[in-house]
Amino acid sequence: MALGEMSMFSWKSRATQEKEQEEYAIWAFPYGQSQRDNLEALLQAIYPGGSIAISLIQFLTCKELYEGEIKKTGPGDKALNALINIQKDYKHIIKKKDMTTYIALVLADADIDERCQYPTADEIRARARELESARNRK
Repeated sequence: MALGEMSMFSWKSRATQEKEQEEYAIWAFPYGQSQRDNLEALLQAIYPGGSIAISLIQFLTCKELYEGEIKKTGPGDKALNALINIQKDYKHIIKKKDMTTYIALVLADADIDERCQYPTADEIRARARELESARNRK
């Protein structure tokens, strides 16, 4: 179930809803609570004083978009460039100035393993600046 498919007016059984929520949680955080905790700590370091819940929504939206682009174009630069270029379509969810940061987070998330060790906030910011420079060169 994609984030955009959640609805308070669902005719699905409780068991079906719970199964879909579990599947989504596994997709979002395949390494479990440790991964989520580490990501939340990283989000707090990047956006001190910001809402973790909102940051998670923005991150998961970006993750879904990136994975959707991978399915369309395959992994690599094409998917990344497509994601950077569709940012304007999602400005109501992710601010333009934050999109490359969330893309950097998604890329870091894709590279972690069961140790759930994310780069530092400064490393994410540096990667976001690289992505922004690449976008501006196009």
